[in-house]
Order: sequence, then structure tokens, then C-alpha cells
Amino acid sequence: MPNMTLQKTPAREQEPNIRNKNFKEVSQGYDEELALNEASRCLNCKNMPCVSGCPVNVRIPEFIAKIAAHDYEGAYAIIKTTNSLPAICGRVCPQENQCESKCVRGIKGEPVGIGRLERFAADYAMAKGSAPAEIPAPNGKKVAVIGSGPAGLTCAGDLAKLGYEVHIFEALHTPGGVLVYGIPEFRLPKALVREEIKNVEALGVKIETNVVVGRSISLDELMEEEGFDAVFIGSGAGLPNFQKIPGENLCGVYSANEFLTRINLMKAYEFPNTDTPIRVGKNAAVIGGGNVAMDAARCAKRLGAENVYIVYRRSEAEMPARREEVHHAKEEGIIFKVLNNPVRINGDENGYVTSMECIEMELGEPDASGRRRPIAKEGSEFTLDVDTVIVAIGNSPNPLIKNTTPGLVVGRKGEITADPETGATSKPGVFAGGDAVTGAATVILAMGAGKKAAAAIDEYLKNK
Repeated sequence: MPNMTLQKTPAREQEPNIRNKNFKEVSQGYDEELALNEASRCLNCKNMPCVSGCPVNVRIPEFIAKIAAHDYEGAYAIIKTTNSLPAICGRVCPQENQCESKCVRGIKGEPVGIGRLERFAADYAMAKGSAPAEIPAPNGKKVAVIGSGPAGLTCAGDLAKLGYEVHIFEALHTPGGVLVYGIPEFRLPKALVREEIKNVEALGVKIETNVVVGRSISLDELMEEEGFDAVFIGSGAGLPNFQKIPGENLCGVYSANEFLTRINLMKAYEFPNTDTPIRVGKNAAVIGGGNVAMDAARCAKRLGAENVYIVYRRSEAEMPARREEVHHAKEEGIIFKVLNNPVRINGDENGYVTSMECIEMELGEPDASGRRRPIAKEGSEFTLDVDTVIVAIGNSPNPLIKNTTPGLVVGRKGEITADPETGATSKPGVFAGGDAVTGAATVILAMGAGKKAAAAIDEYLKNK
């Protein structure tokens, strides 16, 4: 008989006032008993609506049934047939808007904790040490993948399983893309990302770091001189947006990209046991309301700031951040100043931030995004004393590839124009997906794009 409890089995977590002083993982996930209890809530629906909500089509009821039967390695094997990065997805995917939003159990209660069960199966397999991957016979064709983030890793893994010789070219010194430079240790441990990347390399994928395509080598040179039969661009959206208000050039103003990269790749997350390459001072303000803003704010708190503010021009209801991230931020003492918008950043005679001028907002009619447009309230200006300002209002694709690749069509904001179903671009043999096409989005959507592109590349090269 299924467990008809209406509530999802809670996961273990660090206490808020302990975790906001360290970078250890916040969620401790399920142990075996909790996983079995939650797996028994699944009704194993024949029409499997949850699968339709997953961008990589994980066979959800099947792997949950394996967990319920105590076959945890079998559950992991099922997940891996469609998902190359299950331990990562189990932690950072917005399941509440995807697979879990389709769960029948969510009609009269909370949906099954699909993400937590996926994480359990992946963590179990990693701890036990899964069997080495089988490398398929080579088919004699080479594919270049630009970027080692979730889109690139997924595309590379799927192509390697089909016998392609795959080379990933990564601009930074560490592979992983946004998984390593953008997501904090307390949400996604770097050691875990390294293990997932090793699993992709075990398929025969070669990763070359410190290669800036568009500078070190051009896309055309990869195809014409290096002999690659096709190219997948999964270079992400790493160019930060700013508000263009006075004072954004002061010392102590960071883009969220720089702030999080310093923490993740320059190991500021080891604070206070080591010197940190970031100064946050006593008061920090984060501009924005997405997941990146939550990550930056929670990091600033862990780096010693006494007061950390989220300054967002709309109401909390319009925040694009996951509800879980907002909840965790509030528990950790982050101060939310919604319906407020910065208009100027002030500094001292040495060029360091001292305060930020803001104005209160009210919501008007919906704009093109469907959210109500924020309108400034006259006479509501106020000043917030801060030492650090972190701008987290989105990113755009870096223009380097499009500026050095003739014939590659891009959109108004520099996003590569690609077919949403295949990733095919205007340039024959060149495919693209993930944030480089859509602008900043989620890890799982990037993975879904990488997966579609891999299938399209295979079809293209078979017919070439």
C-alpha cells in the first residue's frame, strides 16, 4: 500500500544560526529510512505525468520503485540512462516547477520529493563506487564542445556514449562552468561536481582547460584545421548586467559573477580558516531577486557581514528565486527590502562604498514578462549604509564567439540564434544550447538543451 501522508518527508538540514557561519552543505538529504518513507508515497502512475515535466526525461516512477525495493544502485542506473549529472540535479534543479509540479500527489497535498530521492540514489552510488563506464567503439567522427558547464557536459556525455570522439574546450582553469564558479559550496559541493565530471571523462571525453574559443582558437579553425565534424556551443551567459547608476565603479561594488567566482574558484569559502580574496565589511546589499542574488547574499553573511540586504524592486511574490532559497535566506538572517530600487551608490574620498541611495516602488500594470511593472514613489528616497554592493540582475552571453565567427546569427542581446528542438544554428555543423541561447536560466534546462543537441548532431553527422 502506498504511503498516503500528505506532506513530503522533510530532509535533514543544518540549523540556520550554525550554517550561516560555515560553507558546509545546508541540506543533508535523506538517509535510507527517510528515502524509503518518501519513495513509498509514489503512486507509480501508469501515465507518468512527472516525466513530462523533466527536461531530460528521467524515468521517475521507475527509479523511485527501485528505491522502494531497496535497490538503490538499480535506481541510479535508471537515472543515468537519461541524466548525466544526477547528484547535481538532485540538489539544484527547481523540481517544484518541473517534475514535482506534475505529480498527482501534489493535487491534495505535497508532491513526492523527486529531487531528494534522485540525490539519495546518486549519493549512494557515489559513496559505494559505481562500476566503471563502458566506452563504446569509436565511430571515427569528432565533435568539439565549447564550455564545460551543464549543457556542454550533457552534450559531450551523450555523444561519447554514441561513439564520438569528444573534446571539451573550457576557458577557465577548472572545468564545470557555472557549477563550479557560480553555485556556492553550501548548495553544491565542489568535490561532488568533480566526481560528476570524472564520470563524463570516463566515457572518453577529453577536457582541455584554459582554451578561450575566439582568442586561443576560432570556431572556424576547430572545424577547418583541427578536423572536428561538428561543434556544440555551450559557453553559457557569463557577461554580467549592471543597472548603470552612478557609483557602480566604486571599490566594493561587485557583479554577482565576480563575487561568487572569487568565493568558489579562489576558495573564499574556506573563510575564516584562510585569508579571503573578498572584503564585505559590516553591511552588504545585494541588488536582485533571483537564485544568484540569494546565493550572493547568503555568501556575504558567511563571510562575516552583520547585516545583509536583498534589495528588489518588485514584491516577494514576483521574485524569480526558488521558494526554498528565499526560505533558507530568511532563516539565515538575510534582510529583505522588497519594493525598493537603488538609484545611486556613494563612496568616500578613497573611492570605497559608504552607502546606497534607494527609492520605494509600487506595482503597476504587468509588463512583457507578465509581472507587474515597478513604479517609483515620489518623495520616498532613503539611504542604506553599506560597505559592499553586489549586483545580481542577470547575465548575457559573452560576445567573443559571435564576434569572431562569421555567419553566426545572434539575437538582440547577443544570444546565439538556434532551433529550440535541435540546437542547430545558422552555421552548418554548428549547434548551440543552454544559457548561450536562452540567456541565464536553470542547470536542468541547459542540460535538456545539451541532450537535444547531442541527438541532433548524431542525426546530422549520420546523414552528412
